[in-house]
Amino acid sequence: MGDIVRFVPKSELERARLIREARAIYDSIFPSAVPDRATQDGEERVKT
Repeated sequence: MGDIVRFVPKSELERARLIREARAIYDSIFPSAVPDRATQDGEERVKT
């Protein structure tokens, strides 16, 4: 009964979709030498 539903604007959903698509394209062009875990949205990749 106390559930909170978060409204997500269409523009935010579209932005997230475009970012995922761009990352997939980038990864297909520049594959990493060492496969690492998938990064989450808002998380930065750190190369060592």
